[in-house]
Amino acid sequence: MNFPTRWQSAILDALRITGRESIASLAERLDVSDETIRRHVKDLVEQGAVHRVHGGVILAGALAEPPFSRRIKERVAAKRAIAKGVVDHVSDGMTLLIDSGSTTTYVAQALLQRSGLTVITNSLEIARTLVGRGDCSVHFAGGALRADIGATIGHEAIALIREFRADLAILSMGAIDVKDGYMDFDIDEARIARTMIDRADRVVVAADAWKFTAKARVRVCSFEPVSLLVTDETPPPQLLQQFTAAGTEIVVATDETVSDPV
Repeated sequence: MNFPTRWQSAILDALRITGRESIASLAERLDVSDETIRRHVKDLVEQGAVHRVHGGVILAGALAEPPFSRRIKERVAAKRAIAKGVVDHVSDGMTLLIDSGSTTTYVAQALLQRSGLTVITNSLEIARTLVGRGDCSVHFAGGALRADIGATIGHEAIALIREFRADLAILSMGAIDVKDGYMDFDIDEARIARTMIDRADRVVVAADAWKFTAKARVRVCSFEPVSLLVTDETPPPQLLQQFTAAGTEIVVATDETVSDPV
């Protein structure tokens, strides 16, 4: 890598702190124009120091997911819109498997408008949101509790999930890759998701558009098992082809309103 300019150094310093930044947020942070940021980011991309992702940039090699406490505060409007889109496909009295994730946490909040649900989850926050509300029966998949994701993982959690047959599995994903399908950052979380897929009649993925360009290490599943993807932007053409081939319905939800299926 060439010796970085003043602005490139500042961009790299910001990314080391936050992990991911949009062009607009970097411009505001550094008090320069968007065009200045784009010019310096372009050089950093060409040097291999950063990667462009949907709406922004990340450090090269940044394949770790930010902590849950930070993710829950990011892209809130998009996640609430996605949550509404998911809940439109949930009926009273259903049995749901819900994995841990910031977007699925917003789904849990939206599920308060439904009644008589049976929910099995490994997420502490989702269990806390739904227990005792709307005649909802909550089964918490106990196991080793991880503070970074606010959820349980391991054999005990998987064993409880296997006890149920659900109408829907509602899952978050770390990334969606045109070659490898649905991906996650963590092998333990991927194992939970795969178990939920196996124990559900239909699989719904709730994923914002960041996931279309994110990079993650662990494969959860191919495109075929997912019946419905609810997101906040139309997927890029190559991904859209994969979804179409797999028979996956796409619902694009924006500004807390839900569009017709793509």
